Amino acid sequence: MTLPDIPFNRPYMATRALEFMADAAERGHLSGDGHYTRVGSETLRGLTGSGRVMLTTSCTHALEMCALLLDLDPGDEVIVPSFTFVSTANAFALHGGRPVFVDIDPSTWNIDVAEVERAISPRTRAIVVVHYGGVGCDMRRLRSLADQHGLVLIEDNAHGLGASIDGQPLGSLGDMATLSFHETKNIQCGEGGALLLNDERHVERAEIIREKGTDRSRFFRGQVDKYSWVSLGSSFLMSDLLAAFLCSQLEEFELIQAGRSRVWNAYRQGLAEWAVDAGFQLQRCPDGYRHPSHLFALLAPDLEVRTRFIVHMRTKGIAALFHYVPLHSSPQGRLFGAAELPVTDRVSERLVRLPLYSLLSESEVERVLEAALSFPR
Repeated sequence: MTLPDIPFNRPYMATRALEFMADAAERGHLSGDGHYTRVGSETLRGLTGSGRVMLTTSCTHALEMCALLLDLDPGDEVIVPSFTFVSTANAFALHGGRPVFVDIDPSTWNIDVAEVERAISPRTRAIVVVHYGGVGCDMRRLRSLADQHGLVLIEDNAHGLGASIDGQPLGSLGDMATLSFHETKNIQCGEGGALLLNDERHVERAEIIREKGTDRSRFFRGQVDKYSWVSLGSSFLMSDLLAAFLCSQLEEFELIQAGRSRVWNAYRQGLAEWAVDAGFQLQRCPDGYRHPSHLFALLAPDLEVRTRFIVHMRTKGIAALFHYVPLHSSPQGRLFGAAELPVTDRVSERLVRLPLYSLLSESEVERVLEAALSFPR
């Protein structure tokens, strides 16, 4: 099969990426918590408004750190949307938790707060929300619900760096949050992530978990005369080489975001009227919510139309992709119990995403629009 000449993603290469990586090598500290780790963490603190940022090897590992911080007992429940990447549930299941899958809102495609409330039981320990496409969940209601039941509120903010609700950055609204720097994300370093902590009580324990279960961070601060194994943990530190690459991206954050917004706005302007006429649906972003132009998705009228649309776009040389097989209906997900999640099922079988990255040229954007508008209904 011929590959599309407009791919779904092209990773951005920042101007000073190689310069920063060479500098990291010259500094002679290639493992974690070097110069660029510190610079990147502080930059992200400014962008997210979080109390503490710890760079990690992936968003998946940041979620695993959240699970370890919960001290889950067998049978403890963690509420998650089924419409998400596998890491959201896997991280907690891997460390003793039982994912409880709930449905999503039909217009924002984010976790449905009413369904979360119905799913809370005496075994519930945490609510994990996913800001799909960087459009924030209803964090005010979720925060109130978590506080009412004494639950930890965790933001899987893999899509949402730079997004906000009423001026408050996503990632600063839960007790903990995670970021992804996978090459498909707005800001990337190939593979990488971050844990954001907004409750000071979790910081020292998180340092230990991230440093293989040792108090090495306290040793480097001169608080102990030697470090030793004091708790369970793993090797979650991002290499300073990757942190250097990440810093080069963060240096151009506004430029990258402007490029993505240009593409997103062109799609919205060019397809909004067509979508209504063709029976497609666009994601709703509520008033006061700012998204980071992470993705542009459409809901086709049904699976058959979506399949034809994807094939049509490919014949025009354009990669259009679907997203997320629901976790509750996956082989592993079914082991945690049956669930009827009709909105998740409908969204999953109808959703299609268009290419979106800051390097997409004006002429390529026009090609994508022309291809979509020429889709035979």
